Amino acid sequence: MADMTDELGIRRGHALRAAVEQGLAGQAEPVVGLLDIAGIAGSAKALKAAFATPGVAITHTFAVKAASLVPVLGLLAECGLGAEVASPGELALARAAGVPAERTVLDSPAKTVAELREALALGIAVNADNPEELARIDRLRDTAPAGSPVGLRVNPQVGGGSIGAMSTATASSKFGVALRDPGATEWVLDAYARRPWLNRLHTHTGSQGVPLELMAAGVRAAYDLAERINAAAGRQQVEALDIGGGLPVNFGSDEVTPSFADYADLLRAEVPGLFDGRYGIVTEFGRSLLAKNGTVLARVEYAKSAGGRPIAVTHAGAQVATRTVFVPDSWPIRVLALDAKGVEKGGEPVVQDVAGPCCFAGDLVAKGRALPLLESGDHVALLDTGAYYFSNHFAYNSLPRPAVYGYRVPRDGEVEFAQVRAAQTEEELLAESGAGFPALRLQG
Repeated sequence: MADMTDELGIRRGHALRAAVEQGLAGQAEPVVGLLDIAGIAGSAKALKAAFATPGVAITHTFAVKAASLVPVLGLLAECGLGAEVASPGELALARAAGVPAERTVLDSPAKTVAELREALALGIAVNADNPEELARIDRLRDTAPAGSPVGLRVNPQVGGGSIGAMSTATASSKFGVALRDPGATEWVLDAYARRPWLNRLHTHTGSQGVPLELMAAGVRAAYDLAERINAAAGRQQVEALDIGGGLPVNFGSDEVTPSFADYADLLRAEVPGLFDGRYGIVTEFGRSLLAKNGTVLARVEYAKSAGGRPIAVTHAGAQVATRTVFVPDSWPIRVLALDAKGVEKGGEPVVQDVAGPCCFAGDLVAKGRALPLLESGDHVALLDTGAYYFSNHFAYNSLPRPAVYGYRVPRDGEVEFAQVRAAQTEEELLAESGAGFPALRLQG
């Protein structure tokens, strides 16, 4: 693991320097996203190796919301992963990337009739969120092909982690059928008894801030319920357990901890029947596959001070690091201070703020951080930003979405870049903001 960590940092260093040297980042493009292609492939390989079990059919899907970029989805598909989608847009992205229907799962608490009809027609797996949705699927199945696996999402109500917004198995979570509510388990058992075609069960306990033990407890509750359903049916009605994703990410260093192997080993200890070959397994990891393989690189526009505190004003703020800016205690990220050539700076650390370009006082990606003193023309690298930071752009101040590049670092060290997304142009921004429509009038 140490060697992999070292390689990640070495590749990243080469890419940061090359991005500045080749003009991908600079005055014309003051903020860009960078993705480590080898790192992404390595994460996918580690996931598959961790869960691989003779005789067990395993489908790994990637949570598209974590990096809704077609070339990235295509790379993951090449690595053998599918896609977990939660909207018509995400499904369109997965299809554009060539992800096959049999490796696609539709999850959402608010699926429309049109979404469900499309998924069923394509043979995509569907996890129903609630009784009303399941009744809607009943009606659609009268005219839809019968090829889609269909499951029910359940909330085991095992508790939350340290970030409430990321905890989906609390007593009052909006997701799934709450199993500990009065009569809920009985309703689930009856729902399966009435629908012999209902052949999956889905749960997801949460993500960042949720400990592995709590995740395993959620999977255990779903497994125990599947056993009850199958015993009542007298056959293997529930054929696959979709255990969600949610592996938390270490944002404190390059070390990958916990690892996919840590989680899979815990599941083998806590839920051994999951791996005995009777059930297929579906996973939906997102952040843990991409976070450490991405970096935001931004130019320092100005260096100033206020109240004796140095402040580096950069082009990376709430528009790309939304969660970090608004909830910094839950989403802190590491910042590297780079010089004007993209090389990591040395020198005595100085406590300073690293600010973004957005026009509000709290737009800080790092506050009171000890770093080599940043100056105008330098750069900053925001680490571990491969997941969510590129796909959840916040259009504050009408700041354009930045370009994103994948990179490869051959043995000769000459970095090769492949464009993933072009920077949003002013024309595209205007069109998105209604510039093609006439001004509103006080009178018709």
